[in-house]
Amino acid sequence: MTMRASLGLLVAAAVMAAAPAHAQDYPSRTIRMIVPFAAGGPADMLARAVAPAMSATLKQSIVIENKTGAGGVVGVDTVAKAAPDGYTIGITGLGAVAAAPFMTNVPYNVQRDLAPVGRIGRVDGVIVANAGLGLKSLADLITYAKANPGKVNFASAGSGTSIHLAGELLNLEAGIKLIHVPYRGATPAINDLIGGHVQVMLPDLSGVLAHIRSGALTALAVTAQARSSAIPDVPTTTEAGYPRMLSESWYGLIAPAGTSPAALKRVHEAAMAALKSPEVMKQIETQGATPAPNSPDEFRKLIEDEQTKWKRVIEATGVKMEQ
Repeated sequence: MTMRASLGLLVAAAVMAAAPAHAQDYPSRTIRMIVPFAAGGPADMLARAVAPAMSATLKQSIVIENKTGAGGVVGVDTVAKAAPDGYTIGITGLGAVAAAPFMTNVPYNVQRDLAPVGRIGRVDGVIVANAGLGLKSLADLITYAKANPGKVNFASAGSGTSIHLAGELLNLEAGIKLIHVPYRGATPAINDLIGGHVQVMLPDLSGVLAHIRSGALTALAVTAQARSSAIPDVPTTTEAGYPRMLSESWYGLIAPAGTSPAALKRVHEAAMAALKSPEVMKQIETQGATPAPNSPDEFRKLIEDEQTKWKRVIEATGVKMEQ
């Protein structure tokens, strides 16, 4: 055997020996978790609930970065374009991966550029109105909207978000035309709703639960199959006569495509362990959300199913991504 061939074999052996060691060493530095919405919103609250427990499992810090804009597209694109080394992960809701691609040209391909890690939580949706309007039910809202065409606004966390899509679904099912007003996250939208600058919103329950309990907002209906234990006196949209007006939010972890299977496995295991922690579960449930772990394959299938559902709504309503 020549010296060059021997050297080649030694290098190859060294690389093969180093690969498992590298996988076992992950993570060896701080991980950043991209949240594509403003601080204080449902996605941010979920991230801050699971990140400390994940850090404990991974024995490395997880730093949360809020990258807002375009209904979550800016944050998801940040994840898609990050180095696939396991040190950038992110949270996504359904909007940026299951709706926005059918509303505008997003700078990433969901199937090609992102690696699903797993769902971490789901949140019932709720229809809320500014308390000053005096509305008490979904029927009241529909009557009011029909009597004031083009004058009733609904706020969202941004174009293409689940909140935006829920409003368009309500327009479709109830035969009304609420005017969409997008914000850069749920928190500023909720603040303007309380202030009376917009009249209606269809947010995640977790983001408005405290305001419902305080009386600042009036809950008109829950957009889920069953009533929420957090607000058991509020009927569902099905009870109100609109069984197709169903919209819940979910949030899951993603990573850049090409991230090593070993790193993805470690992150998934850390997230699933966090969701089994009684303290984390309590924190999530206190926010009006429900821990909802699943596998990477199950999360991928969920995204595909949601794309099919919301593509129908987008095509039926003609809604576009607003800037």
